[in-house]
This record gives sequence, C-alpha cells and structure tokens, in this order.
Amino acid sequence: MTYTGQVRPGGPAATRSLDRLAITKVSVGPMDNDAYLLRCRATGAQVLIDAAADPDVLLDLVDDHPLDTVVTTHRHADHWQALAAVVAATGARSVAGVRDAAALPVPTEGVAEGTSVPVGDCVLEVIELVGHTPGAIALLYRDPTGHPHLFTGDSLFPGGPGKTTDPADFTDLMDDLEAKVFGRLPDDTWVYPGHGDDTTLGAERPHLAEWRQRGW
Repeated sequence: MTYTGQVRPGGPAATRSLDRLAITKVSVGPMDNDAYLLRCRATGAQVLIDAAADPDVLLDLVDDHPLDTVVTTHRHADHWQALAAVVAATGARSVAGVRDAAALPVPTEGVAEGTSVPVGDCVLEVIELVGHTPGAIALLYRDPTGHPHLFTGDSLFPGGPGKTTDPADFTDLMDDLEAKVFGRLPDDTWVYPGHGDDTTLGAERPHLAEWRQRGW
C-alpha cells in the first residue's frame, strides 16, 4: 500500500519503507496523536517518537526488535502518556529537548540543537524549535538516496505553526521555522507532525507571510 501519511484513531498503522529506514505511523489516544516508530533496516534498532498514549498499541509496533530510545518532541502531556509504560517494558532511554526534559515522568536525557539521535546505522538530527514549548524539538533524517524527512511534533502542521500562548512565543517559533527549517531544507522535505496528516515544506512555504500576518 502506498504511504500517504493518513492514519486515524483506532485504525491501522501505515509504514513507509526507505532504503535504510522504515517509518511506521499510528494514531493513538483521544487527541489523535501521531506516534512514529523508526526502524533501521540494516540493524533492526528502533526509535519511537512520542509515546503519546495506548502503550499496548505502541509495544505491538515495537514487536521483538530492540527499542533503543523514545524521543518526546515536547513536554505537553498528550505526547507522553505512554512513556513510562513503554520505557518500563523495553528498557529504552528517554530523550527530549534540554528545556523540556525535566517535565517528563521518567528520567530523561536532554538533547540540544546540533546533537543527534542514532537509529542503528541511521541518524536523526535535533533541531530546536522554541515557541510551542520552551524545549520543543524536531528530528531530521537526511535520506542519502532520497528527500529529507522531518518529524516536527506540534511545531509545524499542514496550515501553520503549532499553538503558542503569546505573541513573543509565536515570533520565536516563526523565526526558528523560517531560519532552521524553511531556510535550510528543500521543498520535497516530508513533514510528519504530532497530530493529523503529513505535509511537505513545498506545500507550506507559500503561506509563511500569511502565517506571520495572522499571528498564529
């Protein structure tokens, strides 16, 4: 089945198979949270992005392969309700942005801009996107045989940036998105958000000025 990025609560997961990395997306919990299981095709090593809810569903995806790391994109509780259960069942380390890590319910390693998270032979680059929360991060996989893949949590969705609580936070988030994401990555970069359907930077780029003007 062709991967479209469309998954629904209670529905099946969707898997995208790249040359070196398999990406499985599933919707969990009452807020239609997207969780992503990344598996290195050479080693079988796995990383889970956002253990949001429904630990049994997530552990079924993990299956009998090792789960090395759970990355939480930001501190909001709907993105880590299953974190403690998944870590307890798998022994995986917990990772989050340096300014959000202390808010999580398990001991969590803080990672900063420019560091990376390994997935076996593959690498996820950490990008700090301040605004939705102080320590929100995105994770970038540069596919050596294809286009980039960017996991944005709640910092970027189809149609705009994630929710912010005041104009300064909105400005910070837009500044980071324009400088670190749209300013560095090509239009064919595939975006995997924290809720709902996927998008691409090319689909969103024409609307940057509109987002600035509307203020959300």
